Amino acid sequence: MSRHSATLDDVARLAGVSLQTVSRVLNSPHKVAARTQDAVHQAMRELHYVPNRSAQLLAGKVLPAIGLISASLTFHAPSQIAASVKKHAQGRGLDVVIVMPDKADHPTLQAALTECRAQNIRSVIINLPLESQLAEQLVRENADIHCLFLDIPPESEVTSLLFDHRSGCRAVIDHLWALGHREFGFLAGPESAISARLRLHAWRDALHRNGGHQAITAFGDWSASSGFTRTVEMLAKQPTLSAMVVANDQMALGVLSALAHLHRREISVTGYDDTPDSQYFQPALTTVAQDFDLLGERAVACLTSPGQRHTLLPTRLVVRQSSAPKANPTPHDALIEQIKALAAQL
Repeated sequence: MSRHSATLDDVARLAGVSLQTVSRVLNSPHKVAARTQDAVHQAMRELHYVPNRSAQLLAGKVLPAIGLISASLTFHAPSQIAASVKKHAQGRGLDVVIVMPDKADHPTLQAALTECRAQNIRSVIINLPLESQLAEQLVRENADIHCLFLDIPPESEVTSLLFDHRSGCRAVIDHLWALGHREFGFLAGPESAISARLRLHAWRDALHRNGGHQAITAFGDWSASSGFTRTVEMLAKQPTLSAMVVANDQMALGVLSALAHLHRREISVTGYDDTPDSQYFQPALTTVAQDFDLLGERAVACLTSPGQRHTLLPTRLVVRQSSAPKANPTPHDALIEQIKALAAQL
């Protein structure tokens, strides 16, 4: 016997609301009180209600879905953000359509927004590093789509939801400074990434606030392999570094590996993101935690119930064994020979 498919009438009856209210929850949730939305979504889950997408498209209705235009999900942060957005959207009875463009230029992003419009999607989260001018242009040219940006300069004149990089980076530098470190290596992400530039600027500002100026800078590509390679290069230029400040945990893993090969475990290392694996690195990684679940929750809430234009989310320093008081340096000549030997293997 075939299972009875739940209808909107069934949902309305179980939720104790009218059929018109259920329709508004599906098509115009911003017009319905949060408590009523919760009741309707709960009824849908209990009844295993599946919206008729084809009928909605033919009727020209707005789909109960949001768009997510994202950087590659092969990296930790974008994948965690996507998972959180999907979880919290489903909790509100919304689907998530994910688009991963191969470029972040105007034609490519405009095409992605046009595709969302064709599917009657009117709310989109954009998790790509965009300069202010491009983000503002996309908003002007797509006034019918509510766009929320997660990786733009904080002064941009668009709706944004960002982590407080300045607070997290200052905590890292203050922590290492208190441990006696004075010669730093800054390993940033790609120069094209907004978050990478923000973290680098915040590190430098925090260092200057402490009265320090000794720092060498390199740029990686967020991968562990770039962390390994850049560490060897940086130590070749400045063998007396005592602390490596790294823009994400994946690169920090490569940094730790390079230091192990060079027998330079006395160098302190900090990461950024607090990935689930970072506490199991050898040594366990000191890092800055960003609550990606909170980001996804707030992003979905912002799209369904628009509020303030700019929102900053907190970051938190997590201290583990990879940061320690400054140790006595290894003799300079021995350092040079170790670095040369490893560089020859790359």
